[in-house]
Amino acid sequence: MAAFDRVKSGIPGLDKALDNIRLGDNVVWNVTNLNEFSYFVNPYVKQAKKDNRNLIYIRFATHPPLIEMTEEDLILLKKEENNPNTEFCMIERDGIKIYMVNPYNQFETFTLEVHRIIEKEGYDAFYVFDCLSDLQAVWSTDLMMGNFFKVTCPFLFDLDTVAFFPIIRGRHSYDAIAKIRETTQLFLNVYSNSPEEVYVTPLKVWNRYSQTMFLGHKFNPQTGFVKVLQDGQEVSKYYKTINSNKYQDGRTLDSWERYMIEVRRKHDEGENIDDECDKICELMMTKDEKMLSKIKEYFTFEDYITIYDRRVGSGLVGGKTCGMLLARKIIEKNCPDIYNDIFEPDDSFYIGTDLFYTYIVSNDLWDLRVKQRTKEGYYKYGKELEEALKNGVFSDEIKKEFIHILDYFGQNPIIVRSSSFLEDGYGNAFAGKYESVFCVNRGSLEERLAAFEEAVKIVYSSTMNISALEYRKLNDLDDTDEQMGLLVQRVSGSYHGDYLFPTAAGVGFSYSPYSPLPNMDNSKGMLRLVMGLGTKAVDRTKKDYPRIVNLDKPEVTMTKDIKEKHRYSQHYLDVIDLKNISLHDIPIDEGLDVIPRYSKNVMVEHDREAERMFRDRGQPREIVFVNCEGIVKNHEFIDVMKRILNTLEIAYDYPVDIEYTVNVGENKSFNINLLQCRPLQVSVNNEAIEMPENQNVFFHIKESSMGMSRKSEIDIICYVDPHKYYEYPYAQKSSLSRIISDVNAYCKNNDKTALLIVPGRIGTSSPELGIPVVFADISHFTAILEEAYSDVGYMPELSFGSHMFQDLVEAEIYYGALFENEKRIEFNRDMIFDYPNILNDINPNLNDEIYDMIQVIDFDKDKAELYHDMNKDETMCIFK
Repeated sequence: MAAFDRVKSGIPGLDKALDNIRLGDNVVWNVTNLNEFSYFVNPYVKQAKKDNRNLIYIRFATHPPLIEMTEEDLILLKKEENNPNTEFCMIERDGIKIYMVNPYNQFETFTLEVHRIIEKEGYDAFYVFDCLSDLQAVWSTDLMMGNFFKVTCPFLFDLDTVAFFPIIRGRHSYDAIAKIRETTQLFLNVYSNSPEEVYVTPLKVWNRYSQTMFLGHKFNPQTGFVKVLQDGQEVSKYYKTINSNKYQDGRTLDSWERYMIEVRRKHDEGENIDDECDKICELMMTKDEKMLSKIKEYFTFEDYITIYDRRVGSGLVGGKTCGMLLARKIIEKNCPDIYNDIFEPDDSFYIGTDLFYTYIVSNDLWDLRVKQRTKEGYYKYGKELEEALKNGVFSDEIKKEFIHILDYFGQNPIIVRSSSFLEDGYGNAFAGKYESVFCVNRGSLEERLAAFEEAVKIVYSSTMNISALEYRKLNDLDDTDEQMGLLVQRVSGSYHGDYLFPTAAGVGFSYSPYSPLPNMDNSKGMLRLVMGLGTKAVDRTKKDYPRIVNLDKPEVTMTKDIKEKHRYSQHYLDVIDLKNISLHDIPIDEGLDVIPRYSKNVMVEHDREAERMFRDRGQPREIVFVNCEGIVKNHEFIDVMKRILNTLEIAYDYPVDIEYTVNVGENKSFNINLLQCRPLQVSVNNEAIEMPENQNVFFHIKESSMGMSRKSEIDIICYVDPHKYYEYPYAQKSSLSRIISDVNAYCKNNDKTALLIVPGRIGTSSPELGIPVVFADISHFTAILEEAYSDVGYMPELSFGSHMFQDLVEAEIYYGALFENEKRIEFNRDMIFDYPNILNDINPNLNDEIYDMIQVIDFDKDKAELYHDMNKDETMCIFK
């Protein structure tokens, strides 16, 4: 049949009144109850069967079925639901297909399944859908119900189908009904006084018109008679019906808002609301079952209300927000002295996950999203969707909510942080996969709003960046519903002239995965500290070294002399530049010049020998370097951090990883702002591994690695020559990450285990210090080592606490360093040149300079072997 062909509804009088239902029509029936809908759906189903239509019922609600179903039907559907060999839960009988779809699988999974059903059934199908209002009950928001209809209705229209949807009057906001009315082809109001007296008022009938079409119509379901209301008395009776009290409840709020008002009333009247609190937690906080149990244990109704009042949009606040709020509640309950006297208060805002899909739907990106969710389109359309998400627009309604946030913070800088469904939960940290964007928040309101919108778009688009896609694929999360919430935080710090930054910031682990010193208690944890914004504590940037504080022996460092202390200190700090409205780094001396003396004293260590030398020359001067020495020697600070980490680990029943800022005052006073907390992914395997003797040793190292004990066969070794990398043009150094990525892909596609050795620091943003790969470039290597090469200044930095470190831990990739000291027992580099270089086979389009620099060898049958003993921190690689 052709598009827009007339079809029969089963009620001839209605066909005449509406100039027929047409192929492509979505028909929404706005009813008082589902009994009213039955007056229209039963004749429609009967007529469709008579006309031999492909008739389909989409069952997803808890209300009684809208078509006749037997007990046997329900039993068969239950069996199909548990049948692993079928794509859909579906039965067919008496000329109708019944599909059961679970809306509790959340919006995206549910909607994609419905779309696959529609795609499978194809053109000219006739549908009956369960009541849309039940989706609102499951998802607790009109917003996502409207989004479902907005993406499903056009798909049905394109396939020339006819679909009946009921919706219950009075349960939804005016905005929600307006959006559905805008999308559908027919929107019909239904009222009734009795089964013999039913009124139908068409509010929208797309692409057809008559003089009487939009008048009220009286319908008698028993006789099938439809009459246009033109008589004065009948019109008066009609308006009396629709204006009666049962139709005038005046409710314009979303169901979620109405629910919260009702729960507040119960709470104020002293009723028990434990069940309601559990429901609020499940609908507003997270999907992670372990996190849910912890939140329910520590949160009160007042806590939920505080979050609700600072939330923009509906949906969950997401993993990062939950982790931060839960950690603060744990400290408030178990360490009230720290919470009340040392913690900065939290005044964040939370943007719900529903806004993410609303942004996708309202910018007509849903079809692209559907393509990206397919196996063949996962990476291909991911890149396209990433770009599209950067270029969307927000509705005026959402912009008003954003302005409310900006009005609260005034001109204080803020940061927009990712807080997705899956982020920061047990088992999946997503460390550094999604973006966080600083907003300097200066200028006119229009300029500040534009910058804030841009920040939100960047975070949204980061759900599709290659590292995030690869991470989800590696962790079997590529087919899991992932929505992005946002955490909007005030940037913690002090104003210093044109700059804003905290005294110090960093990350902390309740368990240290690295033992740089003998007899160190890993369970005491570790800190990674930097001056200024904490970005330098989690990213590997420039020639900077954070202070690593092993809390078992906090003042002990690995530097042997004052020269090494200078070299392995911090040389730049990240700041918010208020004048130039940007985030960037400045030389450490410039930062020290603008902070108060008491702040400087806790950041620096003096080179007393150099100062004495200048003093003896009659040129007294201060010679300092930044290594957070004063903070580390503040015993109260160290004790507080130990208590925080230990308390959180006990409450989580799991090691934790935190991010924090420190702002110091006079007399060694300090405040801590706890910005983030998540379960720490720790590789622990106490298996004792014997190092082989009298073997063909490639390398043998001690006390310079991280990873579980293992004995692994190695198929491939990829080695980057440090001297040739140094001589390679600076402008082209970054391109080597693509070659490493090619080797990574080769190993993945050919199921090869591989070991990578690179000069300097892996994953640095500064090519002069090492190859600037991202995790997706190295995700399939079994082991990665950083090689020291002092002739040109390459020095590994086993960056425990960085995002790259977290990636390697979660992927169970061995991570080590080939130092030029006593920790490197043996390294026979030239052994790899006894084998042919297969890089040309992997990528034949490179120049000879690259083939000389990067050696890739495949052992074929005689594989290499990697031995690592975690307890002894000893590693050996041998060739057979």
